[in-house]
Amino acid sequence: MKKIKRFFNLLFAKLFKINDSPQKIALGLGIGVFTGIFPGTGPLAALFLALLLRVNRASALIGSLLTNTWLSFVTFLLAIKLGSGLFGIGWQQLHQDWSSFLKGFNWLALFQLSILKVILPVITGYLLIAFCLGLIVYLVALLVLVFFHGKGY
Repeated sequence: MKKIKRFFNLLFAKLFKINDSPQKIALGLGIGVFTGIFPGTGPLAALFLALLLRVNRASALIGSLLTNTWLSFVTFLLAIKLGSGLFGIGWQQLHQDWSSFLKGFNWLALFQLSILKVILPVITGYLLIAFCLGLIVYLVALLVLVFFHGKGY
């Protein structure tokens, strides 16, 4: 437990030693969380987007590394449920179709029109979850950073 607390204290201190505006730091963190949750992206995508949008690259990298991979597995079922609800498909059927798609994966299958019925709902679910969590992290980080920067930390 002490190691986890020490890790978050170190992370907190690193964010305040970044010489950038609270808005750019918070936006970088939000972008990092977004790319960390969305499958197939990660630290490189976070750095690229941070560079492109001229926000803080270090906080984007931190956000991506904190959420990359392990949170994607947690959000997988939620993405399936959300995507199936948006597309009017039963989530159990979508989960089963997704599992069989992954088991028998080949690159030619990606170009079949019927596969869009499986991929599109899952990707849409992930996009919504990643966007919402990225936005929440941005807003919370902005509030915390503005508050503590005002205090002189």
